[in-house]
Amino acid sequence: MELTERKKQILKIVVESYIDTAEPLGSKAIAEKMPGKISSATIRNELADLGEMGYLEQPHTSAGRIPSAKGYRLYVNELMERRPLSEEEQAAINDSLRGELRQTEQVVARAGQMAQSLVNYPTYAAADHRSAVTVKRYELLPVDEASFIAVVMLSDSRVKSQLMAVDLPVEPSALPAMSHLLNTHFTAIPAREMNGKLMGLSDQVVPEWFLLLNRVVEYAGELLQDDSHTQVFTSGASRIMSFPEFRDIDKAQGLMHFMVDNKEKLPVPTTDAPMQILIGPENVSDALKESSVVMASYDIGDNMRGLIGVVGPTRMDYATVAARLSYFAESLTRMFGKRELPAKEEEGNP
Repeated sequence: MELTERKKQILKIVVESYIDTAEPLGSKAIAEKMPGKISSATIRNELADLGEMGYLEQPHTSAGRIPSAKGYRLYVNELMERRPLSEEEQAAINDSLRGELRQTEQVVARAGQMAQSLVNYPTYAAADHRSAVTVKRYELLPVDEASFIAVVMLSDSRVKSQLMAVDLPVEPSALPAMSHLLNTHFTAIPAREMNGKLMGLSDQVVPEWFLLLNRVVEYAGELLQDDSHTQVFTSGASRIMSFPEFRDIDKAQGLMHFMVDNKEKLPVPTTDAPMQILIGPENVSDALKESSVVMASYDIGDNMRGLIGVVGPTRMDYATVAARLSYFAESLTRMFGKRELPAKEEEGNP
């Protein structure tokens, strides 16, 4: 069965009407929205075809049609018109981002909160490394006979340090040699390999050296382990209850609990595309099978990527969410990279 342009036009009308009203649409109402004169009987035939093809569903025998997950997917991929942001929307986004940048973690959490106010759907935010972080260099600095400072430079250019006390005195003149030992054996490897490397050196160095090396390697391993866990921040989960699809309190609470208690399982982009949309059953987690997720990525720098996700019913206003989220993510990338906001979008630009 061929998916004609008229069928696509009817599907577009049904999707956009359902997004606006959350009510099924009948043939008579569709005919009124179609250009030209098309009979209700013709519309009913087309609706029946779209139903057989899996793009529409009929909740009840006498009811109109609503989109299926397959119908939403076709709409997002082919039929959805790009929605340009108004100057007021651009200004609101830019204003929300003004101010000093502090720690990345704080900015990521705040970005999720700001996105929630822009799209009026529950959101989540996270940051992760595009590649595994390792130690790039060690340096041990003397303080006194009983302590030293361990400086650890990570492969993403961050530098961490910690004051360490030692039980056995170590001559300050020995620290450069131990730094060399650390840089020779404990750089550019994952945390899980560090202990084995350390055990391999146990019979090659004197006890006081081994104890010191153990302290530094343990500290470096903790830094790498912390980076291996992506922290996720959620905002506005309770907004789920404002949508007609989630009037069932158990259904609403199930999704809310998932966003709060299992937020680490929320989707992350599987490609380098700046935006990705998952509709209904396309989501891996059962808790999201009746929801849609729109994700946008932005560049934090230092080989790190930020993520903002929007969770809502499959009846989500994809065009508006995609437009606002895309502009917001672009603004964050520009802000992290150049400390400036993107230029205003000119009318008529695609």
